[in-house]
Amino acid sequence: MTHDTPLSPRPLRHLTEVQRRVLTTAQLRAHGVTAAETTEHCRPGGPWQQFLPGVYLLHPGPPTSEERLHAVLLYATRSSLEGPSPGVPSQPGSDGARPPVRQADAMITGLAALTLYGFCCTPPLTSLEKIDVLVPRLRRLRSAGCARVVRTPVLPGARLVTGLPVAPVPRAVADAVAQLADAGTVRRLLTEAVRVSHCEPAAIVRELKQAKLLSRPHVVDAVDSLLAEGRAMAEERLYRMVREYGLPNPVWNVDLRLPGGPCLGGLDAYWPEQAVALELDTRAPRHGVQQEDDAVWSGYARKREHLERLGITVVHITPKKLREGLEQQATVVRTALMASADREPAAYVVVLPR
Repeated sequence: MTHDTPLSPRPLRHLTEVQRRVLTTAQLRAHGVTAAETTEHCRPGGPWQQFLPGVYLLHPGPPTSEERLHAVLLYATRSSLEGPSPGVPSQPGSDGARPPVRQADAMITGLAALTLYGFCCTPPLTSLEKIDVLVPRLRRLRSAGCARVVRTPVLPGARLVTGLPVAPVPRAVADAVAQLADAGTVRRLLTEAVRVSHCEPAAIVRELKQAKLLSRPHVVDAVDSLLAEGRAMAEERLYRMVREYGLPNPVWNVDLRLPGGPCLGGLDAYWPEQAVALELDTRAPRHGVQQEDDAVWSGYARKREHLERLGITVVHITPKKLREGLEQQATVVRTALMASADREPAAYVVVLPR
């Protein structure tokens, strides 16, 4: 009997090709294959092989990358033929983003997930000795074979990539970094995640912090490079927004100061005639210290309140908003500029290059 042989009493027509080649003990039993028959088919030289505990390949040769991924998910979920199956074609949304799927019991994460997302700096699936699979913390499941179990208190919403449930990029990056000791590899991984617009730096830093990885020196160095890369990209989008949507040219990267008084803080852009200030909000948790994060946020809030008391409108824009809705953010800025005509004149401030 091979994977081409119909199993009774239920046919395999509703399964994809890879699902016909990789089945669990429960799925085989549902098709009338007894444990004794499964054992017989898996003897040396037989037509089948046991790939993971309770998961079988219905052919004797080495598994393909697709079969390995499918087998790992089956091992982690033990799904039945009636349950959710990781073989549904992906249907990207209209904005090109991969849509979230209904809550999965397990999902591919780590380097395998990033390779599925199309990362260039990750190894091909065929060269990965281990495939990381993310499961709830309380699941009674051990790593086995090529399946490395990664636990989490709360499963994130999975993304569907090539028909498989995959962890979101920030979580997959954190799980990959947890297994890496080479500083250059970590830096390349984080840089590509931001440079190719997979996600924002702050999202990655939050996951690294939650995974308690920000105490590792080589990770901290990579995060510093990541945040610098993310800010440079956000600034470039900001310049493009002003240029492409016909906004008045501001003065860039300036400090404001009261005449003869203290510095009011730095701004990414300022329109003196309209008294409109723009600040890129690139806050991200750093080094796992909550007090430092709170201090950064308090500094932002105090500066904004002070400027607004002086009659200066402050527009905060995040890198994510610039990436996902450049036109919408241009409208926000234009509205603030137009509204200046209806406001009381702002206090006089000195504008200095930063």
